[in-house]
Amino acid sequence: MEKVTGIGGFFFRAQDTKALAAWYRDTLGVNLVPEGPDDAPWIQEAGPTVFAPFSADTDYFGRDDQAFMLNFRVNDLDAMLAQLREADIDISREEEMEGVGRFARIHDPEGNPIELWEPAGG
Repeated sequence: MEKVTGIGGFFFRAQDTKALAAWYRDTLGVNLVPEGPDDAPWIQEAGPTVFAPFSADTDYFGRDDQAFMLNFRVNDLDAMLAQLREADIDISREEEMEGVGRFARIHDPEGNPIELWEPAGG
């Protein structure tokens, strides 16, 4: 059976696309969308990716109308959280799941939830 080999992109609506793209670049290090042959897309490091539909009535994402939540892997959650706090970004949730890893929740400027994940044993 032929199968997909990874996520090729993540596309979502935004009120201010340029400002939001700059926030992801400046806050989380995600390159802007390439606009020409000399621009490089963001290249993620190899590692686990969880693809998990959630129940339509989950409250895990936050707002009831929130249909998705980004989850980014990080190597050092403590260092990332220190960097985010230095930038006055609110960390709304921190937790650890035994055998899975540590998690923290932030939101982008448009209110989209972002989960940061330091996998166990990383």
